[in-house]
Amino acid sequence: MGVQAFNHCAGIMQKNNPYTDIAVVGGGLAGLCFAIQAADKGYSVALFEKEKYPHHKVCGEYISMESWQFLISLGLPLGSLQLPHINQLQVSSVNGKLFSHSLPLGGFGISRYQIDYLLAEIAIKKGVQLFTQTKVNEVVFNEQQTESSTQKSSFTLSLQSLSGDMESKLSAEWTAAIAVGSFGKRSNLDVKWERNFVQQKPNKLNNYIGIKYHIRYNHAADTIALHNFLNGYCGMSKIEDDKSCLCYLTTAQNLKDNGNSIKRMEQHILHKNPFLKKIFNEAEFLFAQPITISQISFQPKESVENHLLMVGDAASSITPLCGNGMSMAMHASKLSFEQVDLFLQKKISRTAMETSYQQAWKKQFSSRLAAGRLIQSMFGSVATSNLLVGTMNLFPFLATPLIKATHGRAF
Repeated sequence: MGVQAFNHCAGIMQKNNPYTDIAVVGGGLAGLCFAIQAADKGYSVALFEKEKYPHHKVCGEYISMESWQFLISLGLPLGSLQLPHINQLQVSSVNGKLFSHSLPLGGFGISRYQIDYLLAEIAIKKGVQLFTQTKVNEVVFNEQQTESSTQKSSFTLSLQSLSGDMESKLSAEWTAAIAVGSFGKRSNLDVKWERNFVQQKPNKLNNYIGIKYHIRYNHAADTIALHNFLNGYCGMSKIEDDKSCLCYLTTAQNLKDNGNSIKRMEQHILHKNPFLKKIFNEAEFLFAQPITISQISFQPKESVENHLLMVGDAASSITPLCGNGMSMAMHASKLSFEQVDLFLQKKISRTAMETSYQQAWKKQFSSRLAAGRLIQSMFGSVATSNLLVGTMNLFPFLATPLIKATHGRAF
């Protein structure tokens, strides 16, 4: 896989129109899926992404099967990618007690490096104006009264090129009838808008760090493992090309207590779980340095903010142990586009569009987020992780409803 398709974005940029029906801020899974759906319906779409494709992201890289048919409908040839199918779960406690169980729905493994790139290619082929290395510094909602006493509204985006050779090809501003926020767990816009979760003092829900590696390690391709350690947990599952994603979440305090050294923290804390010690000692690590992210929050967020429809982690982050954050992001893109489509067809008002999306989002995801937070409270300590694993081993029938509570149905 190369980056040739995106080395020629200048040709697309030269054709840009500083107005589109829809502007999408952020080119992760939710943003790309939204843009493709909109292009399929004939709307003009601009998508702004601050990175270049392909690129790595901190992510567990396991997608539940609820998303399979949706991705195929967008044009992603999943059946030909030879991806690992995952239908078994392992959970270990901090001191290495193990519980195994089948996954009722199951999932598949694919890296963000690959899936984001493939979706970006599809978006471009379908007519999305995709601008990489472009930062959105502000999104302003404009509403004015027309001569006929009707309300006319739009969004103005202030853009900043992060690549010198793009400056002459990119407008400083962009206007759109609809703006969609798909800018991840925490962005400059979250801070600028003083969203509630940004204003909260550090606590057990909002001060996490994420660390990701790609490794080669001999383990079952059909199994996703979740290994507890003090104040954190680590997931491992296969992705494409017989590689594995090893990704863990822990508190910022854990890192601080180890002199802000990731390696020291892994040796002093993660290695106390014998499964993790074996993995870190025997695996071939494929990155020179881990991919990291800080200030991760699992506190509730609003699904509509400043009249932007929020999708993916911009709307809310599910705990990684639930294994379906990517599916939730894609499902949110479908729910939001259904309402945007009605609005652009003038079948509903903007207020109705926003309210209907908020209601649909809450109906689909609120219980799953709550279940994820509850399960997370049992992870990361010797006592509670032992209790969880011990209880599941004694009463394995309890595992299925617990797993189903964090997963949805095919959409």
